[in-house]
Amino acid sequence: MSWDEDGTPHPLALRRTGRSELEPDRLPEMRELEVLGWEPAPEDLRWAFLPYVWPPAARTWIPDRSTHWAVDTALDGHGHITGVECAPLPEPDLRDLDREADEILAGLGLPPRPPGRLWLLRPVGPFGTVGELLEHLDGLAAERAVEAGPSAAFLALVRGALAELAGPGQR
Repeated sequence: MSWDEDGTPHPLALRRTGRSELEPDRLPEMRELEVLGWEPAPEDLRWAFLPYVWPPAARTWIPDRSTHWAVDTALDGHGHITGVECAPLPEPDLRDLDREADEILAGLGLPPRPPGRLWLLRPVGPFGTVGELLEHLDGLAAERAVEAGPSAAFLALVRGALAELAGPGQR
């Protein structure tokens, strides 16, 4: 189990450099990888540890060249939109997003995620999508009375289930 700290990004990501004004899911390299069967790792904080425990043969990452946007909407007294302003999310706000995930990981005894990465996963086992696999993991948690959230028990359940699904050739 690791964050692949010394690893390289997916080769498709090496063709592009520099900051993009696109959101993460709109990056050309993200879309190219999705066509090849890769899916963005879930952003829900309860899954903050997922790329760490995901079988290495079924995970990859690309540098995060995206821009995260803050949208401010002004409304009049009747609830009608009178203006919309978009601006890049300030660096302190971006660090706050990372900090929250890193605090959860620290509580689980895991190292922080390497900064500047967008993780992509492929389903393992008989599942057609990562979403189907996550539903399976939630079902296992419910069967075993483990809360499906960032806890040592849930981490252990997910780690064990993924290792079993991946089989000896994919770990």
